[in-house]
Amino acid sequence: MKNLKVKNTCVFVFRLSILLIIVGCFSLSSCKQNIFKDKDQLITYLQNNENTYIQHKTINGVDFSLMYKPTDLMVSQELGDSASAKEILELRDKYSKYMYFNLSMSKNHQELLSTIPNNRSEFGAMVNQLAFGMNGKVHVFTQNNDTIEMIDFIYPRMYGMSRSTSMMFVYPRDEKTLDDNYLNFSIEDLGLGTGEVKFKIESKKIKDEPQLKFEI
Repeated sequence: MKNLKVKNTCVFVFRLSILLIIVGCFSLSSCKQNIFKDKDQLITYLQNNENTYIQHKTINGVDFSLMYKPTDLMVSQELGDSASAKEILELRDKYSKYMYFNLSMSKNHQELLSTIPNNRSEFGAMVNQLAFGMNGKVHVFTQNNDTIEMIDFIYPRMYGMSRSTSMMFVYPRDEKTLDDNYLNFSIEDLGLGTGEVKFKIESKKIKDEPQLKFEI
């Protein structure tokens, strides 16, 4: 009986070791898949619907796309041709305090300003709303309906040279908030006849966001 007990213990330890090796290999491969050697590769990954970093909705002829923008994409925009490890760490620390969401809206593959307003008055009102009023129209809140206050939003006007109206929204990043399964991103009706448009963003996607392998 004693030999049998020792044998069963050895088998258990062996199986546990194999399991740990498999889990370890899987974790390593997952991490590898989330590190990209350049910005173009990362953007391609983010824009692939299967990776769920980008979501699309079409309501009343208006196309909405929402994409989470990882920290390293923000870092890459500020780095020059060469960077030291210290610069990279400092910029990652600076940008990792926030969450960044890119929202694109279009109708008939054109900017909203090119298709929605019917006269100069409506055009001016929409310009004012897009440039100054989106903090009252876009909301992010938790599963418990706790609102996360917007830090800022950026609307680069393209004067009809783009196929969509795009802007970036910035929110504080709180790891406690990300303990929820998801965040809600809500856009009030902007006078487009869409009603409220909602997206659910998986918190895990933000916590496990892909990274760039910066050259030093």
